[in-house]
Amino acid sequence: MTTTTKKSAQRQGFKTGEFVVYPAHGVGQIVAIEEQEVAGLSLELFVISFEQEKMTLRVPVSKAASVGMRKLADTKIVEKALETIKGRARVKRTMWSRRAQEYEAKINSGDLIAIAEVVRDLHRAESQPEQSYSERQLYEAALDRMAREISSVNKVSSTEAVQEIEKILVTSPKRAQKARASEDGADDEDSREKAA
Repeated sequence: MTTTTKKSAQRQGFKTGEFVVYPAHGVGQIVAIEEQEVAGLSLELFVISFEQEKMTLRVPVSKAASVGMRKLADTKIVEKALETIKGRARVKRTMWSRRAQEYEAKINSGDLIAIAEVVRDLHRAESQPEQSYSERQLYEAALDRMAREISSVNKVSSTEAVQEIEKILVTSPKRAQKARASEDGADDEDSREKAA
């Protein structure tokens, strides 16, 4: 198996040095485009580095589109994702295992809006009940994916992107109304129990 590296190459609209989104792993950087010979066939590969996971992935150039690899979202999509997390959480009344699978699928879809929906739906305000371990894991995975893409698009640190997302989640008027309504509902239940 022979490998030759092409430094400043561009294939399928992607070029070396560019940040891309690989659905199952999030944001990575194309560090090279290699040509490898496998079983007598020449194969071109994107070499993608995921610094946070300390992982390198080789994706055949011809498979990039079919695996869902894409360029970073533009600023309009980032704004739409941030608008999405302002909304009221939409939690289906199905078993947790089924919802967890749906959340996992959204996180691994690579779609920033779908990831924002998971962040919105799994976020817990301090006044709300504690999350289960698996809910917390999925929430943190979605938050991390969303923050890394926003940090790459807006050229800020991941920490700054997380802070921006969490600030929106906490200050969203729709969420504040819902939290107040649930607190009021709890007070009403307490007073009804005391009256009985």
